[in-house]
Amino acid sequence: WRWSVFRGDTNSSNYNQHWWDLRCRFQGISSPVKRTEEDFDPGAKYHIPGNTPYIRYFVSFVVQFQWHEALCREAGNTRPLHRCDIYNNTNAGNKLREMLRMGSSKPWQDAMEAITGQRTMSAKPLVNYFDPLLKWLKEQNKEENTGWSASCPSSIPTPSALAAGSANLFISITCFVLCVFFAFFQIR
Repeated sequence: WRWSVFRGDTNSSNYNQHWWDLRCRFQGISSPVKRTEEDFDPGAKYHIPGNTPYIRYFVSFVVQFQWHEALCREAGNTRPLHRCDIYNNTNAGNKLREMLRMGSSKPWQDAMEAITGQRTMSAKPLVNYFDPLLKWLKEQNKEENTGWSASCPSSIPTPSALAAGSANLFISITCFVLCVFFAFFQIR
């Protein structure tokens, strides 16, 4: 939404409409009550009025899995990435310490290279980490109608829309619980 505003594609005449269009398209969420351009719902997201770039979250999410993969390799892990545990591993700890010791004195590419051996970001470790879960979810959802329509209602939802939203909420909560479950038992 912010990038669209900065590019000039979205202006004050359609701030709120574009916000809800994006919420519908990417999250399957529509407003529970009628909204107009007199409302400014994007302002409820702290990052909008605080002028906080959101890209840092995308980058950190990708990088954390890239670092995890590199530290697992340093620890001598041979198990799948989602099963790797570097807790108390001196080699992995030393590698991380050396990279963190750089602080902000070096460009991020130098820090990335120090820990991973490459100077660029890669989403491949993230994909590898979640691949078993993705395969399992695809198998579980073969007979299910998952997802949502690209056109969300802009007024009070109908009972069928509420039911569809409940199904999406159930799937989201299930995915979250499974991720926590896998992470918990991976640690043990």
